[in-house]
Amino acid sequence: MTYEIVRHYKENSFDNVVIKTGLTLEEAREHCHDPETSSSTCEEFENTERTRKMGHWFDGYREE
Repeated sequence: MTYEIVRHYKENSFDNVVIKTGLTLEEAREHCHDPETSSSTCEEFENTERTRKMGHWFDGYREE
C-alpha cells in the first residue's frame, strides 16, 4: 500500500494538488508532521509566500 501527499487549500478557488506519490505510511506521516507543511506553522519564505498568494493551506495524505 502506498500513499500520496495532497495539498489542501481553504479557498475554494484553488484545487487540491497531489504533490508527492509512492510513499510509505511512515514517510507520509513524517512529511505531514513537518511544520513547513501548513500555512499556520510554516516559516520558510516559499511557504509564507504561498500563504500570502493563495490563503491558508495544509498537506495531508491519503491511500493511493
